[in-house]
Amino acid sequence: MDIIINEKIQNAYNALYFQCAKTFPEGDLALIGKAFDFAFETLGNSVWANGEFVLFHSVSVAKIAINELGLSTDSLISALLHNVFGRNVVDFPFDEVKKRFGISVAEILDGIIKINSLNTDNLAFQSENFRRLMLALSGDVKVILIKIADQLQDMRTLDRFDTEKQKRYATDTWHLYAPLAHRLGLYKVNSELLDLSLKYLHPKDYEVIVEKLKESAVERASFVSAFVKPIELKLQSRGFDFEMKARTKSIYSIWNKMQKQKVDFHEVYDLFAIRIILNCEPVDEKSACWQVFSVVTEEYLSNPDRLRDWITYPKSNGYESLHTTVLGPDKRWVEVQIRTHRMDDIAENGLAAHWRYKGGKGGAEIDKWLKNIREILENPQLNAVDFLDDFKVNIYDDEIFVFTPKGDLIKLRAGATLLDFAYEIHSKIGDKCVGGKVNGKLVTLKYQLKNGDQISVETSNNQKPKMDWLDFVITTKAKSRIKASLNEEHKREAENGKEIIKRKFKNWKIDFNDLVIRDLIKHYKLKLAADLYFNVSVGKIDPLEIKELIVGKLEESQKEKLAEILPVQEVKDLAFDTSDDFLVIDNNLKNVIYKLAVCCNPIFGDDIFGFVTIQEGIKIHRVTCPNAKQMTERYPYRIIKAKWRNTGKRNSFQASIHIAGSDRNGIVTDISRIIAKEVGIQMRSISINSEDKSFDGTLRVFVNDLEHLDFLMLKLKNIKGVLSVSRSDS
Repeated sequence: MDIIINEKIQNAYNALYFQCAKTFPEGDLALIGKAFDFAFETLGNSVWANGEFVLFHSVSVAKIAINELGLSTDSLISALLHNVFGRNVVDFPFDEVKKRFGISVAEILDGIIKINSLNTDNLAFQSENFRRLMLALSGDVKVILIKIADQLQDMRTLDRFDTEKQKRYATDTWHLYAPLAHRLGLYKVNSELLDLSLKYLHPKDYEVIVEKLKESAVERASFVSAFVKPIELKLQSRGFDFEMKARTKSIYSIWNKMQKQKVDFHEVYDLFAIRIILNCEPVDEKSACWQVFSVVTEEYLSNPDRLRDWITYPKSNGYESLHTTVLGPDKRWVEVQIRTHRMDDIAENGLAAHWRYKGGKGGAEIDKWLKNIREILENPQLNAVDFLDDFKVNIYDDEIFVFTPKGDLIKLRAGATLLDFAYEIHSKIGDKCVGGKVNGKLVTLKYQLKNGDQISVETSNNQKPKMDWLDFVITTKAKSRIKASLNEEHKREAENGKEIIKRKFKNWKIDFNDLVIRDLIKHYKLKLAADLYFNVSVGKIDPLEIKELIVGKLEESQKEKLAEILPVQEVKDLAFDTSDDFLVIDNNLKNVIYKLAVCCNPIFGDDIFGFVTIQEGIKIHRVTCPNAKQMTERYPYRIIKAKWRNTGKRNSFQASIHIAGSDRNGIVTDISRIIAKEVGIQMRSISINSEDKSFDGTLRVFVNDLEHLDFLMLKLKNIKGVLSVSRSDS
């Protein structure tokens, strides 16, 4: 049974077809009819949850593509078919679509289907989805334009959706589709998208501004009439062919200014702009615009800080116009925009208008921009949410124009630094940049560029990106490259740190495994193993600290092993935790048997540790004992912490001193006299060997503590002929 097309859909399509018939060739009209029939075969009179006919929506999008974006037949056909293949299509029939409607339509639809297959709920906060979406969009500018038309139609019918969906659509529009429209020069579309977004995201603010605009409409009309009259008379007397329009600021622009400047509606002085549009030959455009500028500034005082010359240097999206702000009647500031009909067409219709004028540079600029977007997004380390924020700021900010030493023009976002410029030239130049010259004068990386600056960059092979560079660069390209370089450096350091830990673990006889690493990550409150390795490599985490943590976890089992060696009561009195409760060594210790090790002769004040022996209890060793490494590696469970207790009593510890120098008569006598004179020191033995006018020997003495020993060694160093005095281990 044949389905009869709904009257609403049929009427919408007839209107579209009638409009196309005025300008499109017969062959194109046949393809358009074929596309509509193909769409109806699939969609019929199906509706969405909000009650809108799917095919009616498609026809409406096609109408926007033709009327408001000025697109061609292949884009119109793609708009008609963009809902045919659904959101979750697995196998897009590329070859079939190519055969029926041509390669361009097939490629556009392929791009749209890739976008539709993504889950764009809360798009601004889903990094990976945003990356994929932008990569899909950056493939073909026609895909972007159709998605903008699609979003515009959705926003115009958003009142049919529930509140949650309204906010989601408005948020996506605010963050992505409106900035894209602005970047493509679709200023009217951008304004409408932002106004509609504001309506659903800030409904109360929106209604207040709408009401205020209605209330002030008569007053504005009266002011405009008084403002333009003298200018009209002067331009007419000088033979200009022109028309003048008054353009009220968009609701969003007024709201945005109120938010930024913290002012009320009545304090927004530039609620509207006067536009002067000239009819003239292309070769006369620049001179004609400047002549009109002269007429305007003869009549009204201009603000030189508000002059914007986008005729000499058009914006990246091709926008051309001459803007000035003048002081009009009642001391009110008014923006005046001066342009030709060609410039106005491009300003209103953006990229599509460029295709109507031969030699237009807008298309090439857009292709360059899309290529830059792809390069940024293909960086795997990109934080897409950060990119989204930068993307919006970069789109709406003013541009500056600077020059290379060869005179090549470079466009950058206002506020860009020398380092931003270096990265704009090439990422490797940015990475190695150490400074440069602006107009012949040396400047730093942070220098903020100004319109017309001529810049040369100085580089060094020793330079590499720093974290603080992110504090002052402002372009997305520079930020993305710096982050990528820092991540590469982080990766290299992490690999080095991993090797350090592996080597240490091997020396300590500790098993290197995922469980141990996970425990360490948790302890240091890190996210990834790479962060742990990086901190080890750069010295933020000491490997010895890691060792203590791991050994600490083994101490309970170690205690059980010690119980097999020592009596239960002695084990109970030992400290096995990782606090400062060390085994205390002094003459009053009764519960634990200990001895001072003869291999290193520890004395009071030395850093020490205890080693549990099988037959002799605990042996106390110096931390620097030559046997310490072997004991720690082979018997870690026998190592216990120890420290001295200051009892206030004078103790006696044996120490060995190695002494060497130039031999002379009486040298041994001088050494003996120093030792004898020093209170509390007893000589146990002295052994001196002399050969070829030099000597070396070993002294064994009894001292009170480490400080006492250091004092004696200092005295010995002052003896004439003594060249070195050092403590010996035995």
